[in-house]
Amino acid sequence: MRWLSVHAPTTGAALRTMALPEDVLDLEHELGVQIPDELFTWWSVCGGVSTAEFAEVIPPFYTPYGPREALEAWRKHRKLWLDTWERPDCDVEAGSAARSYHPAWVPFAFDGLGDDLVIDLRPGPLRGCVLEWDHEVCQLNGPEWTSVDAMLAEVATALEHGSPVGHCQPAVTTDGRLDWRIR
Repeated sequence: MRWLSVHAPTTGAALRTMALPEDVLDLEHELGVQIPDELFTWWSVCGGVSTAEFAEVIPPFYTPYGPREALEAWRKHRKLWLDTWERPDCDVEAGSAARSYHPAWVPFAFDGLGDDLVIDLRPGPLRGCVLEWDHEVCQLNGPEWTSVDAMLAEVATALEHGSPVGHCQPAVTTDGRLDWRIR
């Protein structure tokens, strides 16, 4: 957040500085799961976007949700996947294959085209990993990162040192927006 405010101020200005704790509690209550501490910590620093603007801080082009928007996105997935919600077409362990949306996934970032980054709260050694839900082919990509902390550490390092994250290189546009350029 500090790096964005100095080096990519247009992107930094689009982000809310913190989420309301009661919004996180509402999300936990409806999903019936405890949000991992690292996501709670992330939301205490970045509460999503303050406008309908994109702030693509997670490569290649993901804008963070706040907990209120994450709950809205989860509800949309529930409505779309109502037929398989109680018995999703997924393996049981976190990080494993899926062909339908799972109720134990918490969306926390969006690309504006229907795909989400989700935290997988299914049981198993990879519980808490970050996955990419591709809505067009109804499948997961990933795990992209083993945790939110691992994702944020890699992004922070890339921003501070100009190093790549996967196939993306950080850059700042002339109008002060963070841009992840595909290499």
